[in-house]
Amino acid sequence: MGWGISRLIGLKAVVLLSAAYFVHGLGMRVLSLPLIYACMIALLISIASHPSVDLPLLLGKASNGSFPLWSWIMFSPFLLFIHLFVLLRRFAKNEPLYTEIADGVYVGGWPSSVELLPPGDPAVIDCTCELPRSSTISENSYLCVATWDTRAPQPSQIESAVRWAVRKRSQNKPVYVHCAYGHGRSVCVMCALLVALGLADDWKSAEQMIREKRPSISMNTLHRKSLEEWSKHLLSPSKRSGESDLSS
Repeated sequence: MGWGISRLIGLKAVVLLSAAYFVHGLGMRVLSLPLIYACMIALLISIASHPSVDLPLLLGKASNGSFPLWSWIMFSPFLLFIHLFVLLRRFAKNEPLYTEIADGVYVGGWPSSVELLPPGDPAVIDCTCELPRSSTISENSYLCVATWDTRAPQPSQIESAVRWAVRKRSQNKPVYVHCAYGHGRSVCVMCALLVALGLADDWKSAEQMIREKRPSISMNTLHRKSLEEWSKHLLSPSKRSGESDLSS
């Protein structure tokens, strides 16, 4: 599973605290205060993102993908850092933002603007808890499955996302599932969606199907565990199709 977000942000907290101590030792006490605050926020996020806690609601992201003012103020050291980091990594990596896995079904990274969305005005499933919905994306075509980076959506969240996506596909609307980079959280949901649409026999074959078209995916133990638990209560593709017909 690698380091995971809790360890990485925890390491960031240590670095910030060390920097604050160094600056304070130079007599610049006022400059050390922002570093101490950023350290406290990083420590809080490190705890909230740990698998044993797993509290993505800490950041306050609403179901429509927006962040309240208090969140932008309180968590600004983290949210601004993540925005910058995602954009810089996007420029540094030679990888398409999104990939079409099947006809009208896409998986990929955060669309910071509507110009970065796949064609066809897609319905969007957002698997991030740290990045906002672009204001140009209609709320009627948006579903938020708030999940920490390197963590997995709960089986119930996967199920809700799949049902929503299947309804959209029954209306001939493209579906775009994204997280920050299109490697883990979004791939987890996409695996379930491919099974529900009858395009893959199970989530393992769906993962292989995605990997053939997007080789950089990196699902971890938590993603696979969540998919395994979801699959135990899986409705057959035919039942899902019937359900979507009734829903539409």
